[in-house]
Amino acid sequence: MFSLRQALILGIFQGVSELFPISSLGHTVILPALLGWTINQDATYFLAFLVATHFATAAVLVFLYRDDWLRIIRGIMRSIWCGSLAQDPDAKLGWLLGVGTIPAGAFGLVFQNQLQRLFASPVSVAGFLMLNGLLLYAAELLRTSATSAATYRDIRDADHRIAEEVSWRQSASVGTMQILALLPGFSRTGSTIAGGLIIGLVHEDALRFSFLLATPIIGAAAALKLPTLLAFRDTVAIEAALLGAAGAAIASYVSVMFLTKYFRTRNLTLFAAYCLLAGLLSYALLRR
Repeated sequence: MFSLRQALILGIFQGVSELFPISSLGHTVILPALLGWTINQDATYFLAFLVATHFATAAVLVFLYRDDWLRIIRGIMRSIWCGSLAQDPDAKLGWLLGVGTIPAGAFGLVFQNQLQRLFASPVSVAGFLMLNGLLLYAAELLRTSATSAATYRDIRDADHRIAEEVSWRQSASVGTMQILALLPGFSRTGSTIAGGLIIGLVHEDALRFSFLLATPIIGAAAALKLPTLLAFRDTVAIEAALLGAAGAAIASYVSVMFLTKYFRTRNLTLFAAYCLLAGLLSYALLRR
């Protein structure tokens, strides 16, 4: 069991690292090991904590993108009713997100627990964190040139740009990149932004597409384990989970606001450097 202070710290780190391209699961494994906290990450109380914090992050994303999701859902319903996507970018974006969600959703449903148990040692996670940094840096080197969103922001909004520029195959490719996040140390946000850059999206739109893709994945992952949280009767553990969720929600909100502004003018290089250095330092300290 961890203390309320530890729960708050981990919740804040989860909220930041879930949306920053630096791996929330990786930091959840590495941070307690570096601080000498005795936490059984296979225990029911820790699973309840993760469910609560992931629900908090998903709820913040739904709240911040609520207008987008309403338009997307209406677009999907229109396309079903009319049997066509013609001239309906909201509908196309909705189906693109569906196509992008299937690969990681299906793979995670079958293999998530096996992969996380296999690679969840702090030392191996530090190694994957370094590889995540290399992935981010490689994406900047390989990214396809794209027109700045600022040049036509007044003409088409971001969602319509994405719907127009992303093909079905490309959406599936970006969604498949989320599978990497099943390995502790790789970032879901980082892998999907990297995929978006490689297919030609600008940083700002790649981030937006990443957040829209992440919402159903994070929400569904938490929902599947919701019975565990609801059935849990340990009052102290429930308080820790709720406090961690509050910290994650606040951190997630601030993270979205920061990253949305950051990627209008900057790129992944800083995060790539952080992952490489943090992974290398963690590896050195944990191997001692």
